[in-house]
Amino acid sequence: MIDPLERWRAHGEKPDYAGPLSYGGAPFTQDPALLAGFDVAIVGAPTDELVSDRPGARFGPRAIRAASCPPGPHLEAKVDAFAELRIVDFGDAPVLPADAARSHAAIEATVGDVLDAGLIPIVLGGDHSIAEPDIRACAARHGPLGLVHFDTHTDTGREVFGVEISHGTPMFRLVEDGKVNAQRYVQIGLRGYWPGEAEFRWQQERGITSFFAHDVRELGIDEVVRRTIAQVGAGPTYLSVDVDVLDPAYAPGTGTPEPGGMTSAELLGACRRIAQELELGGAEVVEVIPTAVGSADITALVADRIVREILTGIALRVRQER
Repeated sequence: MIDPLERWRAHGEKPDYAGPLSYGGAPFTQDPALLAGFDVAIVGAPTDELVSDRPGARFGPRAIRAASCPPGPHLEAKVDAFAELRIVDFGDAPVLPADAARSHAAIEATVGDVLDAGLIPIVLGGDHSIAEPDIRACAARHGPLGLVHFDTHTDTGREVFGVEISHGTPMFRLVEDGKVNAQRYVQIGLRGYWPGEAEFRWQQERGITSFFAHDVRELGIDEVVRRTIAQVGAGPTYLSVDVDVLDPAYAPGTGTPEPGGMTSAELLGACRRIAQELELGGAEVVEVIPTAVGSADITALVADRIVREILTGIALRVRQER
């Protein structure tokens, strides 16, 4: 176990830019035997072999860790997730370039190690195809899951460019395989020009709930989240956040940007409330491309805050249950 804060212990904190890199300065280990006693594990899934447009999300986990802010109390929620929860960085799954099948198997096994130790995994992507091994690992331990899915796209295609396994197909495959309970599955932030009638007809037949970007604008994010929580209800739930749900003004570094999206403030508050009010079995943030033109670290910064809001929501739920 590596403690990135060790040399700064006398000072109570360390500068963001110094010391070993882990999420929020959390202790770091790659040994499953050392996970006991923690509540949440950060896992990296640095792979983007299955994108249909812009690559680069393989660099997301490292960038999100680098952008992560140190522990401290959330000024609105009045809780420090790092003080309330025992958080560990479990490193990256041993992905392999140009071998998506073995990379997915490695991700599923690594997330499975976290779950077997009794922790909640929060996965840093990577492209959205990692949702499949992430959710399969969770469903293997919890049974069919509820799913809250923030995205521009539904990712419920049978295939993309004739390929069945891609970042545009994981939710179709997970519902068809019974890993996700379609009637407890809610999509938020949809807009743009894909998918088409066939995909939405398939969704309607299975009872999937969709909130489009115009629903967020017209109803307000608080009402959309309220309806989402009511629809998903009790039971283990997975939270999947594709940063392209945000308007490119807030997340320019992503693979399939689409203007007209949510604001970062809307998304951050929604993630905290969902993590607080639903029983999260796991979560992920995907499609961060820190090397994209014009991105700088804007997208990595908002991705870090998404993770931090999820942690804050979990911390609030734990506090309520004590």
